[in-house]
Amino acid sequence: MITVAVAGLGSRGNAYSWALSQFKDRAKIVACADILPDRVERYGDLFGVPAEGRFSSAEKMLESERLADVMIIATPDRRHYGHAMAALERGYHLLLEKPVSPVLSECFDLAKKAEEADRRVVVCHVLRYTSFYRKLKSLIDSGVIGDVVSIKADEKVVYWHQAHSFVRGNWGNKEKSSPMILQKCCHDMDIFHWLVGKRCVSVSSFGSLTHFKPSEAPEGATERCTEECPSYHTCPYSVEKCYIEPASGGNFGWPIDVVTQEPTTEALLENLGTGPYGRCVYHCDNDVVDHQVVNLLFDGGATLSFTMCAFTSGNSWGRETYVMGTKGEIRADSGRDRIEVNVFAGESKTYEKVSSESDGFGHGGGDAGIIRDFIALMEGGEESPYLTDINETLESHVIALAAEESRSRGGSLVNTARFVKRQTK
Repeated sequence: MITVAVAGLGSRGNAYSWALSQFKDRAKIVACADILPDRVERYGDLFGVPAEGRFSSAEKMLESERLADVMIIATPDRRHYGHAMAALERGYHLLLEKPVSPVLSECFDLAKKAEEADRRVVVCHVLRYTSFYRKLKSLIDSGVIGDVVSIKADEKVVYWHQAHSFVRGNWGNKEKSSPMILQKCCHDMDIFHWLVGKRCVSVSSFGSLTHFKPSEAPEGATERCTEECPSYHTCPYSVEKCYIEPASGGNFGWPIDVVTQEPTTEALLENLGTGPYGRCVYHCDNDVVDHQVVNLLFDGGATLSFTMCAFTSGNSWGRETYVMGTKGEIRADSGRDRIEVNVFAGESKTYEKVSSESDGFGHGGGDAGIIRDFIALMEGGEESPYLTDINETLESHVIALAAEESRSRGGSLVNTARFVKRQTK
């Protein structure tokens, strides 16, 4: 039986814990920590954590001798490094929520520490663990479209997701969390590196915050999103449309469960009245981009163009990846769960409903998939070829942070090898 301690009981900590509960004959949560007491109480009761295993912070939990085989670290981005280093000192293996750190030198330091401690650190790049991306990878590796020459990819954030997570929410300010291209899209950078199978050598990027700022606010917009605002009933980002209307239909899942832990309309309205999610999206402390394009050059000459944009609808949710090879092309749409293969001198084939019926939880089954593979790793079984070990994940963080460097310098070309040397010396 693998024993697990969980640091950080927000949305991601809960997602991995629910996935763990599907393997209750192989893994057990024995300790948990969060700075919100009601979260600790509710979580502890839900997952059967004993009273002595409940802590008021990750720091308090890490003051104890090792409590479990594994620690899941799902604390805020800027806390990952400190918590992970302390956990490795205590002898834990780690399942670490992405990103590792917005400071590249800390990412490399953590990888070195894991090697010295002889502990495994697996980073939660959950897309690799979905049936959809495994199918896409297998098609590319089969050679059916020849050598990959170029990829065009889109990350459709969706307008209300941007407002919730990257304007009002925990990741709106890069100094408090991470640049958006790292926080949201290190998933994508990991997938691109994995699909192409080669190192990225150069990066350029453009992007900015164009809409969610005071100059774009409707006339008369109030500091908080209330009925006193003249745009309350018409603004697509109003709390009425983002939270209250879904809750009135009984939907207290994500993202509403981030706003209130208690699934009642009364609790939701109270939190919107006083908390960060009730702020007007044009009057927040956000500074991360709402759109960004990234161009990559891989070793060997393959190129990639990536666009991340907030301004997409729920109908276009997901990621689209267009892979162009010397013998054919692949169009993969995760939102529609569809992969189309067109071979220039052969037959075309379309795969519908690529995801497995057993895929559950978030990220198209990725949350459950990474837990399954991680438990198998801890049990000493055959190591999954998809495993996102800390050393493997360094490439995605190099790409994302190099892209942010390029963007901040007006799109100038960044050589990744030289960038790493500058950031880690």
